[in-house]
Amino acid sequence: MSSWLKDGFHLLKKSDVFSHLSSLSYLPRWVVLFVDVCISLFVALLSVYLAAKISPGFYEAHVLVSPLWGAVITVCVQLLFFWVFHTYSGVLRYSSYVDAGKLLMAVISNVLVLLAINYICLFSSGMYLFSNVSLFMYPVFAFTLLFPVRLVSKIVYDAFTQRGIYVTPVMIYGTKAAAIGIAKMLRTDPNTQYKLVGFIEDEKNVTQSFIMGLKVYRLDEETMNTVISKKAKAVIVSPLKLKNVNLNKDLDLFLNHNMTVLTSSPMSIWKNDMPMPRQIKSIQIEDLLERPQINISTENIARQLKDKVVLITGAAGSIGNEIVHQVVKFRPSLIVLLDQAESPMHELRLDLNNKYPEQHFCVFLGDVRNKERMEHLVSLYRPNVIYHAAAYKHVPLMEENPVESVLANVQGTRNMADLAVKYGVERFVMVSTDKAVNPTNVMGASKRIAEIYVQSLNRKIAERGEGSTKFITTRFGNVLGSNGSVIPYFKKQIESGGPVTVTHPDIIRYFMTIPEACMLVLEAGAMGNGGEIYIFDMGEPVKIVDLAKKMIRLAGYRLGEDMEIVYTGLRPGEKLYEELLNKKETTIATHHPKIMIAKVQEYSYENVSAMIDELIGFANQCKDYLVVAQMKKIVPEFLSNNSPYEILDIKKE
Repeated sequence: MSSWLKDGFHLLKKSDVFSHLSSLSYLPRWVVLFVDVCISLFVALLSVYLAAKISPGFYEAHVLVSPLWGAVITVCVQLLFFWVFHTYSGVLRYSSYVDAGKLLMAVISNVLVLLAINYICLFSSGMYLFSNVSLFMYPVFAFTLLFPVRLVSKIVYDAFTQRGIYVTPVMIYGTKAAAIGIAKMLRTDPNTQYKLVGFIEDEKNVTQSFIMGLKVYRLDEETMNTVISKKAKAVIVSPLKLKNVNLNKDLDLFLNHNMTVLTSSPMSIWKNDMPMPRQIKSIQIEDLLERPQINISTENIARQLKDKVVLITGAAGSIGNEIVHQVVKFRPSLIVLLDQAESPMHELRLDLNNKYPEQHFCVFLGDVRNKERMEHLVSLYRPNVIYHAAAYKHVPLMEENPVESVLANVQGTRNMADLAVKYGVERFVMVSTDKAVNPTNVMGASKRIAEIYVQSLNRKIAERGEGSTKFITTRFGNVLGSNGSVIPYFKKQIESGGPVTVTHPDIIRYFMTIPEACMLVLEAGAMGNGGEIYIFDMGEPVKIVDLAKKMIRLAGYRLGEDMEIVYTGLRPGEKLYEELLNKKETTIATHHPKIMIAKVQEYSYENVSAMIDELIGFANQCKDYLVVAQMKKIVPEFLSNNSPYEILDIKKE
């Protein structure tokens, strides 16, 4: 007998049901149904007992069945409606108002059916089957016990599964669909590290109300001090709220009260109208810097690129890579990728082949400075459109290596531009920078010289009818998250424990997103008639030290206590602010209110070409000072700043 019990125990222990019960993962449906039936039987007996107490002689004189059989019939009918409404199919610890509604409908339906049976019996036999008093007591007692059992199950489950785990109390900033989706996820995720304690809103008509049983608090300084910061340690900003509020102002309000600021992925990538737990993440500085997206009609771009051969130089870089991904959408017949960086090109090809298996790509390793190699490339594939993003861009490095800056940015651009004319490329779109305006460094000056060359070349072929290529230039500021930019650099410093280094407390920069920058490049290529330099409204500049402060606080550190900001001084060639136009330039409006054409000084191709020949000659001889002196001759507004080449400006005066 004992061996039989032991074998039975081992069998039960290995069974799936026992494993679920012991892990508290879920209760089988039959267990839930059994518990509900037991509660219903208890409530039915309690109801008939109380009814009998209220009217002692009623059962003997007017009821056909005994109180016990009346309770049994009540439970049998109730079991039917449990099955109809599937009240037992929900997981107890995830019980919600939907489950409460199902239970309420099942209980009320049961009573209505029993009342109908009761009166049918009365009309046919003159006797009741049940006491009406017990029937009216039953639904009140039944619902009062059935739903709280589910809530208690959730509390017990949380108590057992979260022992030793710190759960952060959190509020959600927002009350629209995205916020509700996040709230549901937090309520139902068994492994969540957050406990939802309320909602935050800045709309007066929403505050002082309740959502999912939790209060909605008004976002203001007083409520933050007295309630929000005391109840919650973190705030989740819903994706919709992230787009529509002044997060710089609100973020400071949260951070000043030592609250962690989180957000979720956009609703467009949610599944089943609810985010995944892994999509809750710390808010990034990029989320706060993004401006309202510039909406651009893609019809012109599609006409320019569909079924065409497109060459993208510098394809493995931040801008080039994004241009590739955007060009794919317009279904060119072939995209040629040019770069000299072997490993990034290999990774890019793997990524593109995986994402766009139907698109034809060609990966071409080469250097834009090598004219023979570039001619082989252009003559082989005969591109219709060239997006020229290949360039050296880091100011301090180029200040130390002006020869390389000229060879890559000037000679490389001239090589590609000349080949575009020779082989009848329809459009040549050059990616430039705001550092080309009133340059104070070698990099900016090299890009300005490249601008001058392609503009003068465009003017020459248009006036003499020597070609049909249209040359277009785009200028923009710093790109968020690009290789070597300030934000990834700050992130590394913060992750390593600081300090965070800023060159100057007053330095400011314009910022834009990589997709926005690349869409501007494509739009410029489509709308340009040749010779234009396109710029666009970049909003307000951002103070770099403010970026550093916010990033430190977003990472959970206290400025001045946990981490410091150290000022290192302006780097060679660096200036406090960048400009999109120099003082002599004006702008011409386009059909898009955010995009303008810079009206710049025009140059003679012959003069420019001769001076560039001399410049490249000095570069090939590795004569740094002669190179920079010649650059200043071509670009008179080029005045070095915090650089050894300032001596050339003194001599020039």
